[in-house]
Amino acid sequence: MFVDQADIQVFAGDGGNGCVSMRKEKYVPLGGPDGGDGGDGGSVYMVATPGVDTLLDMMGRHHYYGERGDHGMGKKKAGSDGKDLIIRVPPGTLIYDRDSGVLLADLKEPNKKVRVAHGGKGGRGNYHFITSVRQAPDFAEPGGKGERRNLHLELRLIADVGLVGLPNAGKSTLLSRLSAARPKIADYPFTTLVPQLGIAELDAERRLVIADIPGLIEGASTGHGLGLDFLRHIERTRVIVHIIDVLPLDGSRPLDSYHEIRKELNAYSPKLAAKPEILVANKMDLAGASEALADLRDGLPGKQIMAISAVAGTGLRPLLEAIYAQVQKAPPSAPFIDPPAAILPPLPTAEEFAAADDLADDVARDAVEKKPVRRAVKGATKVKSKAAAKKKVAVGTKRARATGPKQTLKKRVVVPPVVKRKSIKPVAAVDPELAAEIAAMKADDMRKSKYYGRKKG
Repeated sequence: MFVDQADIQVFAGDGGNGCVSMRKEKYVPLGGPDGGDGGDGGSVYMVATPGVDTLLDMMGRHHYYGERGDHGMGKKKAGSDGKDLIIRVPPGTLIYDRDSGVLLADLKEPNKKVRVAHGGKGGRGNYHFITSVRQAPDFAEPGGKGERRNLHLELRLIADVGLVGLPNAGKSTLLSRLSAARPKIADYPFTTLVPQLGIAELDAERRLVIADIPGLIEGASTGHGLGLDFLRHIERTRVIVHIIDVLPLDGSRPLDSYHEIRKELNAYSPKLAAKPEILVANKMDLAGASEALADLRDGLPGKQIMAISAVAGTGLRPLLEAIYAQVQKAPPSAPFIDPPAAILPPLPTAEEFAAADDLADDVARDAVEKKPVRRAVKGATKVKSKAAAKKKVAVGTKRARATGPKQTLKKRVVVPPVVKRKSIKPVAAVDPELAAEIAAMKADDMRKSKYYGRKKG
């Protein structure tokens, strides 16, 4: 079974905790702290392994764990480090971070090794914290958390030449004549369901890796047929060999078949369509093939078309020489940078952004109102160690927990202060006559206070 895409989760091992230990031995009055360090957690690596052809192993197993480091012990004994986890993948595998869409590595070269998740650092024992004023520290450092990643793996076959064309154009037959590969060959469309690789040897020092891509049809770039699943495998190739059936069984013109394939290549990727192309007219052993070839050349002036017969084996050696010369002149394939659109979530609209902000504010205010932060008061219990001090949460902050086994993200989230609104009581209507009388009384009181104050002075 050919599997060229997989989604997995990798968990590096956590670091072991440092040990809190005091040396107590007979005839050793000044033993002091002797807690050992915790071991480092095991990391997760991926290796491009020759002989591994597909990502089939990732279909039945989606979680990969590195080994945890052992805790420290007394007498300054350090815990052992966790073992690294090695995941073997086929050469040509692209590793993407599914959460961010960033390309982490392109395992194009065989035996290339890359670390995809870093193991946690082991905590230090209490003997590391001895100072001139703190001779017997009763705390140690906890082990660091291992890194966790959601990965998207995508296999793109490594080949010099990619064979493209409509179904039943003769690609599989040509591959079987040029190399030792034995793909399925039959007289009905879509006999090739997965990409096939073959090595064509021109002589002892020259060889080519050829990839046979399942037949493309109209609409392949939008998901019709098998084209969308396997077009990615010719993105690494340096030269495209376009196989054209000069006498199709459905009676269509070879020129229309050529334009149909070119349209799908341009729709899938303009970079792919810009690769050097060699046109090959196949099935020249049939009656009427010469007239069809002349019509094809008239429709494509200025393009070199090589005539062969894959069944009869005619014209294969000149074709191999032409392909090898074109491969030597073609530039190497550009490195992959952009992530596939399938692993990137759609961007939210402005309305969704605003709704998310409002919801976050409401949740934060509700959390503060339901669980008010306790402030330190006189006579409260003091923190006894640094480990306990780390557990204290500052005023106006809260912790956010990540989904995953034993994984905590220490993230400070600013909580807006709660503003208590004073209730406004309705004011009764005032009688105009009463208001005028009150104003006159106030004016009279003001006049009397000024008079008596002046008389007193």
